[in-house]
Amino acid sequence: MTRGMRLHPHSRTLPNVRVEGEASRPRTGELELKYVVTGRISDLSLPAMVPSVRKEELWRRTCFEAFVRAPEGDGYLEFNFSPSSEWAAYRFDSYRSGMRAAGVPPPRLLFERVESTLALSALLELGGSVSSEGAWRVALSAVIEDTSGTLSYWALAHPAARPDFHHPEGFVLELPPP
Repeated sequence: MTRGMRLHPHSRTLPNVRVEGEASRPRTGELELKYVVTGRISDLSLPAMVPSVRKEELWRRTCFEAFVRAPEGDGYLEFNFSPSSEWAAYRFDSYRSGMRAAGVPPPRLLFERVESTLALSALLELGGSVSSEGAWRVALSAVIEDTSGTLSYWALAHPAARPDFHHPEGFVLELPPP
């Protein structure tokens, strides 16, 4: 089910942009993500396409993010996807604590850009990185940079006064096992 993301109240308004996200568990151990940005894409700063490799600090520019937590425990995974096709994956022991690279295979990414739409599809093989038992809790978010270099922060939920995609109350999607 596709859901509209909300712009954080402290972000600069992008009146001609809409951001939507979707997550599903098509098979055991897999996570499928879809993001769609519609509007005046020419107002956005998008990096050039490069080979799909792991890269740090993608959140400093336009990037799509997903956070995944199993029903038990405080640990979670974070995924970042740049329109350049670069990506990153991290594991946390608890809220913003114990960050390290997540040992997951490279995602299968597909980016499409046509006049007023930028779309990303990502298929992740999580294997045993997240328990296959029970429903996963997921937070979807995006950092969108405009051509002036200003960042805006989008998410399904903004539970904190400042943009904080890691906040436990931001994990608002519940994905049952396939």
